[in-house]
Amino acid sequence: WVVLFSHPADFTPVCTTELGRIAVHQPEFAKRNTKCLAHSVDALNSHVDWSYCLDIPGDFPYPIIADPTRDLAVSLGMLDEEQKKDPEVGKTIRALFIISPDHKVRLSMFYPMSTGRNVDEILRTIDSLQLTDRLKVVATPANWTPGTKVMILPTVTDEEAHKLFPKGFDKVSMPSGVNYILFCNDL
Repeated sequence: WVVLFSHPADFTPVCTTELGRIAVHQPEFAKRNTKCLAHSVDALNSHVDWSYCLDIPGDFPYPIIADPTRDLAVSLGMLDEEQKKDPEVGKTIRALFIISPDHKVRLSMFYPMSTGRNVDEILRTIDSLQLTDRLKVVATPANWTPGTKVMILPTVTDEEAHKLFPKGFDKVSMPSGVNYILFCNDL
């Protein structure tokens, strides 16, 4: 698994907090067998000067791609082609991609320059993607967090659910008349 994320520029306040928070949470990404890879339109020497952070013990824990031509940013949809040569306007959006081991983009998030990312949400999303890859008959509902109930897909019959989840599950009837099955999380 890979988290590829862009930031508009080194030495900007929001970017610095994001790069630092992701670095501090590196052990959490490692627990999930996930590598982090940052992208910036700044030059390599800017990254080297920036990547010292008091919260990060030792070496900076993940690579930062230098893309001063902005070609990669344009090809990944992080920057408009017409803006790429303007250093003031041609800053990347806060794009984040979660890529699975089969090289597929499984999630993309785009934040405005004024809003920093929530690292806990990134980790929660990785947990959901990995869980639903492992157990293809479940989905995670809104506000799901690891250890809470997941949904058994409506395509799974009661008989199949009993075999898959012998410790039991809860059923919830919806106003539509469709029964959604909630599995008491014992994953």
